[in-house]
Amino acid sequence: MKNDILPDEKSVNVLRAAYRAWCAAADLRSRRERYKRYTYGRQWDDLVTDGSGNTMTEGELARKSGKRPMTNNLIRQLVKSIVGRFRNNMADESLSDDVARLAECNSLAELDSRMLEEFLISGCAIQRVVRERRQHGDGVWVDNVNPTRFFVNAIEDPRSWDVELVGMTHDMNLAEVIMRFARNDRHRAEWLREVYADMSPIAPDSICESSTHNDFFRAGRGRCRVIEVWTLECREQLRCHDREDATMFVVSLEREEEIEKENERRRKSGRHQIETRWEVATKWHCRYVAPSGVLLDEYDSPFGHGSHPFVVKFHPLTDGEVHSFVEDVIDQQRYINRLIVLIDHIMSTSAKGVLLFPTDQKDDQYSWGEIARAWASCDGIIPYKPQSQQPGPQQVISKTTDIGAYDLLSLEMKLLEDVSGVSDALLGKNVSSATGSALYESQVKNATIALADIFETFNTFRAGRNVKALNC
Repeated sequence: MKNDILPDEKSVNVLRAAYRAWCAAADLRSRRERYKRYTYGRQWDDLVTDGSGNTMTEGELARKSGKRPMTNNLIRQLVKSIVGRFRNNMADESLSDDVARLAECNSLAELDSRMLEEFLISGCAIQRVVRERRQHGDGVWVDNVNPTRFFVNAIEDPRSWDVELVGMTHDMNLAEVIMRFARNDRHRAEWLREVYADMSPIAPDSICESSTHNDFFRAGRGRCRVIEVWTLECREQLRCHDREDATMFVVSLEREEEIEKENERRRKSGRHQIETRWEVATKWHCRYVAPSGVLLDEYDSPFGHGSHPFVVKFHPLTDGEVHSFVEDVIDQQRYINRLIVLIDHIMSTSAKGVLLFPTDQKDDQYSWGEIARAWASCDGIIPYKPQSQQPGPQQVISKTTDIGAYDLLSLEMKLLEDVSGVSDALLGKNVSSATGSALYESQVKNATIALADIFETFNTFRAGRNVKALNC
């Protein structure tokens, strides 16, 4: 039985190719984590070096310098405004009956809103469209895919037409693995248990060595890692023309001998033979592989569209690079936080009501504590004997030093609006009561021009998803 769980060479090669594709996106995943931290309020976690060469977070360095790090999360408000505008536009959409049923069964309004939020944060929009039986019934199902689980070969086409290898990692419990891959065979179920009893992953080749090795091959505790890999493969086939019933059909090369036998029978009876032409075609092939390289299941694309089940949109994909909306406003957000902390620090360290009290004018019958309490009292009296011409006690209140921090903060706020393209009109701010509805709608429409590329790109993604779902 042990020999039955040995990986085959083809599956290992495919798995290594998938791992290379996953490692190639390590920088994208790292940047996504940073942008996600900023979007959800963890904006002081970037690593910096202090004057002594010690590495620490920006928040730790601020506290070490006597400052109190404060977060003023403007990025989150920008993202929520764009998602809210999208939901508002989506409510006015006119859908066909088929798309409306698809949207209702899959709660696409919620899925697409969360997908747009991911698209704004990371620049990645990925969904998986499959036809299968689930708890809610048999039908076409749409799922959002976490970019940390996804891998694809290096692509440069914004339409994702140059995808040749694509897939994702799944974490399943053993019962689900058996349900999906045992094929109602008790012996195969026992075989699957043996496969996952040995969780040793394959040894990655040299170009894959990285600290993220375990993230790809190992699932969480009590779960089984299954890796779904789709590859575009070339296949030899025969294109056949049967004159007797005027049909054209395609068969695999393995059926060539069967066609020849049929033609031999027809020759003997004087009938028209089946004409064949050899050709090479591309097919999408799916493999489910265990981390050890053991093949759990494989098949050609069963979908009506004949492709893989993933819908992918990266933005903007110039020279294959991904840059998100949030990436553009990170620096403005950082400087706004720094300036507010600086202003708070200046205000907290400036003199406020400090009392200068000459020691030679202090009466011995009063303690310093009694003098302080009397000074703080609204009707307090501090008697003392004046000596020479020295001035009496003086209270010192200094104004906060104007070093241009307020002007710089105002500039950064304005730059945040200009860089993001989310203006006051889109946020519903600074709207005068004298502004008519037509004028306001015109202002909003003009404000969305800067975001038109994001909305149109995402709508193209949704349209492609709907086409794939309706032909699944």
